[in-house]
Amino acid sequence: MKSSRSSFSFSPAGFIPFRDRKVLDRVRRIKKEDITKHRNPDFRITVVPGADLEHLWITDMFFRIQTAMAADRPYVMIMPNPWPGYAKLAAMLNRARVNCRRLHTFNMDEYANEHGEIAPETWELGFMHAFKKYFWSELDPKLRPSERNIQGPTDRNIGVYGKMIADLGGADICYSGPGWTGHLAFIEPDAPEFAGSLEEWKQMGPRVCTLSPFTIAQNSLHGSFGMSGDLCAVPPKAATIGPAEVIAAKHRIDMHAITIDGSFASWQRLTTRLVLHGPVTPRVPESILQTLRTDVWVSEAIAENIEPRWDKGY
Repeated sequence: MKSSRSSFSFSPAGFIPFRDRKVLDRVRRIKKEDITKHRNPDFRITVVPGADLEHLWITDMFFRIQTAMAADRPYVMIMPNPWPGYAKLAAMLNRARVNCRRLHTFNMDEYANEHGEIAPETWELGFMHAFKKYFWSELDPKLRPSERNIQGPTDRNIGVYGKMIADLGGADICYSGPGWTGHLAFIEPDAPEFAGSLEEWKQMGPRVCTLSPFTIAQNSLHGSFGMSGDLCAVPPKAATIGPAEVIAAKHRIDMHAITIDGSFASWQRLTTRLVLHGPVTPRVPESILQTLRTDVWVSEAIAENIEPRWDKGY
């Protein structure tokens, strides 16, 4: 990074996964009014008011499920980190009396311990526990899909998790959003379990991988972990889908809207620019979406320009 205010320059710290200074300088300068421009017409970026993004996400899920169920056809969804908003989706489906018996959901990831043992759904901080609590259990029992249709990575299925999705014809939709490292699901840029060339990496399927220190720091700010920077509360590994499942999906929706408890502060603002306008590389896993049919929703807060805030400290 080179400051325009002095001759002082430095290289990014060696533990940062992506450190190309020319690329970083370029994407850092992308203005809000230019963030939606992209050479791939199938990679469609839209800036939306932050308050509208959750509504867009929930209603998109609702109409996809409703349309498929009305046509009496199966619908396969790769679902992101469960959060209480899924209860709103369940409420909409209940009110519309949508019979979800042919719905199949696959959580994109789940935490694991240092031995690679995947958290069971009984762990209250786990993603499957939350998904069943906020979505499946909230559905009217007369409308719910079979519990067998609600899947997440486990010790028993991680070796065949990708095949389970493929055997249903692949995912109809994959929802995602970038982590601090630019990870997609828990596909980390610095995880040894995902090492390889771009072409090798694109073919990799589900596995347990080592979480980046940045991901652990990021997740320590999540409500489920107390939003207090408790690094030791976050497990060190995770099970995740691979790039192969994302690429094989029929469509993708990617959301960029994470700020620190609704404030202007966000670790995602630079990551978003790198994901959307940097090189396509395993060093920024979400960058693969640039080559695929994807709808990207960026909140106004994340689209804001990156510039000093001299009136602020932390």
